[in-house]
Amino acid sequence: MPYTPHTAADVAAMLERIGVASVDELFDAIPADVRFGGDLDLPPGRTEEEVRRVMKRLAAANHGQEDLVSFLGGGVYDSIIPAAIGAISSRSEFMTAYTPYQAEVSQGTLQVIYEWQTYVCRLTGMAVGNASMYDGATALTEAVRMGVAWRRKPRVVVPATLNPRYRRVMATTLAGEDVAIVEVPRRGDGLTDVDALRRLTAAGDVGAVVIQNPNHLGLIEPAAELAAAAGGACVVACVNPVSLSLLKAPGEYGAHVAVGEAQPLGIPCSFGGPLLGFLACADELKRLLPGRVVGRTVDHDGRSAYVLTLQTREQHIRREKATSNICSNQGLMALRATVYLALLGAAGLQELGEANRVRAVALQAAVRGAPGVTLPFPGAVFNEFVVRLPKPARDFRAFARERGVLAGIPLDGFAGCGEGDLLVAVTEKRTAADIELYARTLRAWLAA
Repeated sequence: MPYTPHTAADVAAMLERIGVASVDELFDAIPADVRFGGDLDLPPGRTEEEVRRVMKRLAAANHGQEDLVSFLGGGVYDSIIPAAIGAISSRSEFMTAYTPYQAEVSQGTLQVIYEWQTYVCRLTGMAVGNASMYDGATALTEAVRMGVAWRRKPRVVVPATLNPRYRRVMATTLAGEDVAIVEVPRRGDGLTDVDALRRLTAAGDVGAVVIQNPNHLGLIEPAAELAAAAGGACVVACVNPVSLSLLKAPGEYGAHVAVGEAQPLGIPCSFGGPLLGFLACADELKRLLPGRVVGRTVDHDGRSAYVLTLQTREQHIRREKATSNICSNQGLMALRATVYLALLGAAGLQELGEANRVRAVALQAAVRGAPGVTLPFPGAVFNEFVVRLPKPARDFRAFARERGVLAGIPLDGFAGCGEGDLLVAVTEKRTAADIELYARTLRAWLAA
């Protein structure tokens, strides 16, 4: 329905009904020194049709990822989304019961969440998964809090190559808590310095160690070595779920908690949200899990029934006992990811991972011969890597954008990277023609 503002007669009638003479009198309980006394600098009102024209003109200036060729990554990826996902997730029985506030009458929603938890546990090699988190950043932050509470030690060690958005969310959330965040440096090859990590954890006062694999530079870390170097700290693995089709699961190299962003599993980029965080842990940490856990049991007739098994949030238990104030889960996004994984199956997921890897290698080969362009980090990658340009990366980004290509994310200032360093992502959606377009655009910029 279009918004229709109140007329002067409407306002007068409402004021008369409640017994005040003016709008100013209505708000006279607010001290005068905190009221805005002037007029707002706003243009005159417009008709509905005029507003519609303005909005259409503004909308036409936007170009989505269907109009551009995207090589953006950094945690959110342009991937192929089968049409079946939208068809199933938009069914009314899911849309109207997307979060189980009246849990036991939402059996379909609870079953989906249970299946999502199962998929997450199988992907990560963990024993217990929760219903979901807002995004990868909040999932990582909550996992770190779990580790600190479990080990009862106030220091958290994070790699210099941790996703900077995740780092900011963590720092903000932990700002009011007695927790110190310590950074372990990267080596010249872009990987986390295992020896430096070992020195940081030697004192035995570290509650949690974060391992991001692949890291924010796209490199595959020596995860088993890093986990071993964590000493007695809780090891928190932050992973790309698609990469787990090819890489070892966190549970296989000693991680206690596994988290990540599930957006690549059938969820559109959508200007950066909504997203879907996942969190799973070893059995001994299950009572520290934030949010919700759905369990399966049987009813009095012996039929399968789904229930909310754990809810360790402050709305359900004593505040001082709560492990988190996370108040809900991303039910519809978890549904999309569940449908996506069910459609692919284990073999399909492995093919998806290989398609990502092969395309990344193809783009590396395509740009390697461009004048002055290097790949500064020689290690193995999954679907993302750093390109070092002889001129500022932000200039190439602007040049490519004008030609319909989203070239990547400039890394200037991140983990020792310079102004010529660009983070480039390649998903299964990128074709051979897209890769050739990128290389051709890069060469045109270098020659300009």
